[in-house]
Amino acid sequence: MSIANKEKYKPRMIDSRVEQYLTAVGAVCVEGPKWCGKTWTSSYHCNSEYLIGDPANNFQNRQLAEIAPATILEGATPRLIDEWQEVPSIWDAVRYAVDQRAKSAQFILTGSSTPKRKGILHSGAGRISKLRMRTMSLYESGDSSGQVSLEALCRGELSPCLTGDVDIKQLIYYVVRGGWPGNIDVSRENADILPKSYISAILDDDIQRLDSTKYNKHKIRLLLRSLARNESTTATNSRLLRDIQETDDEIIDRDTIATYLDVFDRLFLTDNLLPFSENIRSSVRVKQAEKRHFCDPALACALLNANQERLLNDLHTFGFLFEALCERDLRIYAETFGAKAFHYQDYQSREIDTVIELSDGNWCAFEIKLGANQIDDAAANLIKIENDIAKDPKGVPPKVLCVICGMATAAYRRPDGVFVVPITALKN
Repeated sequence: MSIANKEKYKPRMIDSRVEQYLTAVGAVCVEGPKWCGKTWTSSYHCNSEYLIGDPANNFQNRQLAEIAPATILEGATPRLIDEWQEVPSIWDAVRYAVDQRAKSAQFILTGSSTPKRKGILHSGAGRISKLRMRTMSLYESGDSSGQVSLEALCRGELSPCLTGDVDIKQLIYYVVRGGWPGNIDVSRENADILPKSYISAILDDDIQRLDSTKYNKHKIRLLLRSLARNESTTATNSRLLRDIQETDDEIIDRDTIATYLDVFDRLFLTDNLLPFSENIRSSVRVKQAEKRHFCDPALACALLNANQERLLNDLHTFGFLFEALCERDLRIYAETFGAKAFHYQDYQSREIDTVIELSDGNWCAFEIKLGANQIDDAAANLIKIENDIAKDPKGVPPKVLCVICGMATAAYRRPDGVFVVPITALKN
């Protein structure tokens, strides 16, 4: 019996990419944070399934997978193997089966953590393709009207439209609630329960089961809190170290921080935005720091105990969290049409919140602002950067300039050519 009731299934942005990949490769591995909907979505695209984590009969499924991984691969295809990382040898068994069958659309694997190489002999390159799944965007959760297509916008196309008033309290709710499917319809009073439970599950269970290493839960929590304080910034590992020492008066070394950050990546707890650099092909020297993000901004709220009332009284902090929400959505939308998201920061103090690089090599620049009163300054910054890059003989200026706004009530193109789009009107 399938987990996903196809009549009740709520479509996800990743659906089209799963279907596309299944036409080209033998197996697809859908990875991402806990509870983001990987199993539900993967089951929707499969005709049979094997759930490694099923507790029935004293975890009989896991025991069989450990003893004879090849036997669990038999069934109607595509076949779902859920939480494969619980038995890493499944990876090689799937790779071998794909080789032997020489057919596409054989398996979908799901994983909420990435095991180390122990127990895996082959990379799976050419046989198993990976897809990153994220929590729900505002359009997926039904909180964006979808009046503006990001793909069309990146071609310079936008039909001006009124998008309606936006309540700041509603935007704060979206951030505190997060994009987990199981939390979409929760009341405002209970919006922070799931994100806090997520942190507890990571600390009490997932990290301890990740490998044979014994991790210090207290130091992990300190680092997570530091990451929350530095959400949507390019804070270096050294800055995180100083932040912990200044705020918590705790001794922690650089190697420990690097180790724990790697653990967070393997659990898909963090989802940093990479720097956009050589693609501009300018002589300007750029910084290579990643922009810090959790997989969902609600986790930063949970770690900071930043409820809706506190954020309403601290719009400076909320601005960083709102930026994280927008960049999560921009990444989800961009990937549906083969584009990639980055951030830009150089040594001349020029910054672009989000860069969308298109498959043809062109790129678009986005500034993210909470208030409509910030649009003029954001547009001026984008135009200045565009002009500076255009002056460089080697520079390739952005194709589109756009301000993504929280409190705007319309989508339009300004007289200076800069687009303005509310995040609550955007889709892929």
